[in-house]
Amino acid sequence: MGWGTELWDQYDNLATHTQKGIDFLERYGSFIRDRSAIEIEYAGKLRRLVKNYQPKKSKEDEENEFSSFQAFKCVLKEVADLAGQREVVAENLQLQVLQGISLLAKNLRDERKKSLNEGALLTQNLNSQIASLDRAKRNYEKAFREAEKSIDSYQKADADFNLSRAEVEKQRNNMNIRCNQSEDAKNEYANQLQKTNKLQQTHYETSLPEVFNRLQELDEKRTRGLKEFIKGAADVESAVAPIIARCLEGMVKAADSINEKEDSLKVIEKYQSGFQPPGDLPFEDLSKADSDTSNNSQNYTSTSGLNHLTAKGTTTQKLKKRVGIFGIFASNKKIVEACIQVKNNLSTDGMKEDFSDLPPTQRRKKLAAKVHELQQKVSQEQAASEGLMKMKGVYEANSLLGDPRSVEEQLNESVTKLEKLRQELERYQKMLDQANSHTQHSPQANRVIQNGQRSSRHSNGSSNHDHDDHGEDHPDHDAGSLSSSASPESGLGTSHTSLPGSGQGSTNDQPINDEMYYEADALQPLGTCKALYPFDATSEGSIPMSEGEELLVIELDQGDGWTRVRRLCSPSGWEEGFVPTSYIESTLYA
Repeated sequence: MGWGTELWDQYDNLATHTQKGIDFLERYGSFIRDRSAIEIEYAGKLRRLVKNYQPKKSKEDEENEFSSFQAFKCVLKEVADLAGQREVVAENLQLQVLQGISLLAKNLRDERKKSLNEGALLTQNLNSQIASLDRAKRNYEKAFREAEKSIDSYQKADADFNLSRAEVEKQRNNMNIRCNQSEDAKNEYANQLQKTNKLQQTHYETSLPEVFNRLQELDEKRTRGLKEFIKGAADVESAVAPIIARCLEGMVKAADSINEKEDSLKVIEKYQSGFQPPGDLPFEDLSKADSDTSNNSQNYTSTSGLNHLTAKGTTTQKLKKRVGIFGIFASNKKIVEACIQVKNNLSTDGMKEDFSDLPPTQRRKKLAAKVHELQQKVSQEQAASEGLMKMKGVYEANSLLGDPRSVEEQLNESVTKLEKLRQELERYQKMLDQANSHTQHSPQANRVIQNGQRSSRHSNGSSNHDHDDHGEDHPDHDAGSLSSSASPESGLGTSHTSLPGSGQGSTNDQPINDEMYYEADALQPLGTCKALYPFDATSEGSIPMSEGEELLVIELDQGDGWTRVRRLCSPSGWEEGFVPTSYIESTLYA
């Protein structure tokens, strides 16, 4: 069944139907265009989302990144890949579907217009023939009536005996003329009728059905094309579905890679200081405090009187010597020089070059990373130097390739840079070895070297020497301790102001008497400090302190992470020792 036979009389409806079909096809094309725009917008927003939430961390953070952070970065990467697939979908929809719809709609419009024009021409021809038939019929009817009238007039004239023969003959001639005209009109009418019937038969049985059949094919082509385009849009989605599935699998895999135990270990590795937790707090017997009040008060008074004296000032229960104003400037000069030294030891990131301001464990990590970095730089520079050497040899062998002197300057610079890098690597390697091998020594051990001897301050304010029974020194032992003097964990470091008489071999073996005398060469306090955290002394030379306790600073941090302090008003008099610099807040005297 076709439109040509079944819908022979529905020309106008078929024209309207085909127009609506093409409009629907173009509407689907608009749907694909808008969907592509949404896909592109969605992909852009996904990429903007990934960019906004992309973590910006340093190289060190990336190396020690938690598994949850790594999983989130993987999720962001997969989301970015999803955005890329949405862009692929939009692009393929535009290239494979939208362009096809536009081309098909244009062709269908052209074919429809051509078919409708042909149908309109056929209809016009048929209508023209029918109009000719109508004219022939009207002419025939008019001629027939006039012929009948002329016949009637002739019969009346022939029956009237009063009329002459000439008048009767005239009526007969008029009758014959009218009859002939009627016959001619009849023949013309019959001819036009035959032509009209033949044209009408051809029009409705052949010509117009062909036009309608072409319109049917056009509409079926549109419907079939819409079917293919819908399937094509689905195929575009199906093509990226495996990639999207892999992206989702990557997200699931990233989630499965999260290890809470491993993250906890990384937190320990990242923030572990290496210090020991504080021990039990000592019991303070208040019943003995009254008997020691006078001595403690005298001790505090004598020490407070030293706040504006030089480091060489002598102290007893009473002030033996009043120092002039020059001593103040000397003391201030020493403080300024110490501050400048600390500032020079800082690196560009605010930490000291030897990382001595960090806890022991973190310092070892930093040093190891620095050593690894320097090793890579040395390898790169060595490879560059070897390349320059080979280039120079090639130039010397064949001067046409280049001038050997052109690489001479670059080679010298490379050798100089390589030597500096090796020296720096050796320096940091020594620091790392010292930090790894000196975790068990006391913070004060070997901080003061006096003529090959090691002096250590004890709680009673006196000093001991490491001599054997015959008074002989132990240079080997001292040298071994000195090699590890830069460890922040042990608090070791060479100091020019650690103890009085440093470098001169002078010590004071006299114990403190009941009147709380300081030895003649006691260090001048440089300021006060307040304990921010409790600290338990677990090694020789360090002293414990409780949170909020105030102490006197008698020696600044020499870059080893330890500060020497003095405690006043203790039951046994006074005591000195080392505490971590990061555990205290210092206030130096003006």
